[in-house]
Amino acid sequence: MRGFFYFSIMFTVYSIKSIDRNYIYVGLTNNIERRFNEHQKGQNKTTAPYRQFVLIYQENFPTRTEARKKEIYLKSGTGKEFLKQLLKDQFK
Repeated sequence: MRGFFYFSIMFTVYSIKSIDRNYIYVGLTNNIERRFNEHQKGQNKTTAPYRQFVLIYQENFPTRTEARKKEIYLKSGTGKEFLKQLLKDQFK
């Protein structure tokens, strides 16, 4: 198609953990670097009290729908257990 440009936007599901407190946050974004910096600066009302963070998980998806499904899973009890186990495995 002449004159048509296709820009591929990836969606990232991510999880961050508070360095000082027992708090894990799961989110979805199209710009992980920008979003992580917002969390670090306290620009997110939900996560501001738990600053500073480390990124513990991220996964990219081609569509927002697919990313949203993964986000919902990670926010569930089973998903949170997966993230906690991931943390344990990282520090063995």
